[in-house]
Amino acid sequence: MSERSIVIFDTTLRDGEQSPGASMNIQEKLKVAQMLSELGVDVIEAGFPVVSPGDFESVQKIARSVRGSAVCALARCKPNDINAAWEALKDAERPRIHVFLATSEIHRRFKLRMTQEDVLMHTEGYVRMAAALCGDVEFSAEDASRTEPDFLCRVVEMAIKAGAKTINIPDTVGYAVPTQFADVIRTLRGNVPNIDRAVLSVHCHNDLGMALANTLAAVEAGAGQVECTINGIGERAGNCALEEIAMALNTRRDYYRAGTRIVTEKLVPASCLVAGVTGLEVPRNKAIVGRNAFAHESGIHQDGMLKNPTTYEIMRPETVGFVKTDLVLGKHSGRAALSAKVTQLGYTLTQEQTNALFEEFKTLTDRKKEVYDADIRSLIQHVLLSEERVGWELVSYVCQSGTERKPLVSLRLRRGDFAVEANDVTEGDGPIDSLFVAICRLTGLNLQCREYRVHSVTIGHDAQGEVNVAVEFNNSEYRGRAVSTDCVEASILAFLDAVNRIAAA
Repeated sequence: MSERSIVIFDTTLRDGEQSPGASMNIQEKLKVAQMLSELGVDVIEAGFPVVSPGDFESVQKIARSVRGSAVCALARCKPNDINAAWEALKDAERPRIHVFLATSEIHRRFKLRMTQEDVLMHTEGYVRMAAALCGDVEFSAEDASRTEPDFLCRVVEMAIKAGAKTINIPDTVGYAVPTQFADVIRTLRGNVPNIDRAVLSVHCHNDLGMALANTLAAVEAGAGQVECTINGIGERAGNCALEEIAMALNTRRDYYRAGTRIVTEKLVPASCLVAGVTGLEVPRNKAIVGRNAFAHESGIHQDGMLKNPTTYEIMRPETVGFVKTDLVLGKHSGRAALSAKVTQLGYTLTQEQTNALFEEFKTLTDRKKEVYDADIRSLIQHVLLSEERVGWELVSYVCQSGTERKPLVSLRLRRGDFAVEANDVTEGDGPIDSLFVAICRLTGLNLQCREYRVHSVTIGHDAQGEVNVAVEFNNSEYRGRAVSTDCVEASILAFLDAVNRIAAA
């Protein structure tokens, strides 16, 4: 059997951004879109243009800048949605309009209040409308995995007849199991007379932890496109992770006889970038891109690895973007060594970004003796995103604390040419709490801290600390992230990162 090429449809910028607190600004979305294009993603779902002017603008800018990958925009089966999607997409090299309509009995009855005939009529009319604007239309039957099979076949046939070139079968609420989901795909392939005129796609959620298993079952049953996100982020428990589906197909080509265009060596850089812009940290034991994915502590495993790596590694770390050796850089390392490391880590920087990185690298080497790969990745993330982090900046801070005294804080912030200062803040239970109170006072925002996490980026007593925070403002959650060898400073910068996201929103 010849190998099939599976289309990778990435929805990190649309469904992934719907993770609580994971919203990105326009420049961050552009950075992620460019990385997805370099990664080899076939279709980038850039957003939902009708929902806000910001979403419209981000889709439009991505459409105008991305080359190589198709750029897609989501739309309900409504005229305003479809027109907004096309207006945002029309300058794209390869535009795609993605229209969706719920088809399951529970959605028809309680959400849409439509009959089966109503759904068929809407599907035909609005797919035809989208196809009149754009040559590439995808139709999604929302909650397809809970839709009556016979009716789903009728909807799919109607959508293809109206001009859809891709038919997406979502497991919208993560309810399906692999055998059942594969049967859905086989049923469509065997019972829809015009199915050969469209690509069958799947979009699996991870509510029961089976997003990857359902996606692979669908591929085995004949699906030609998979929808996924970097790090598996998305609503509720998230989506099928791009890095997992790509490496599952890559590693088990012998079984699935299917491959993708994904440049697997860029999976770790893409994962780090998305984690950085969203503030959603990758768990250490995350498959493919987690810090422990290629770690071996068991003596039996270590012995086998020394004799032959394939005894306990089904993939080599270099194939996903981890470097083979953790070359340590220091204060005497020059631009050439740093540039080589950047390339080795899978990043592509402009000359201006390289210069900024070198300056930050030199500053870091004054504060810590040895600089590891994870340190360089953190610096790269900061350089890629720092130009977008406008707003409140830290000027200086002094913090005194002890077991027998209340914390004493002096904090000075700047916003543009405007500098404000708070002294003698003692309201908090400790130095971090006191600084948080001071930040709220100086910025004028009534914030609630919902999450505060700090961990070491690398090893050693002088390692950088990465701080991730989540704050609530006006019933919405915003995340912030920062890295510094000074964990108190990193905490202030992380809170300010969240504050600036609020200001941007």
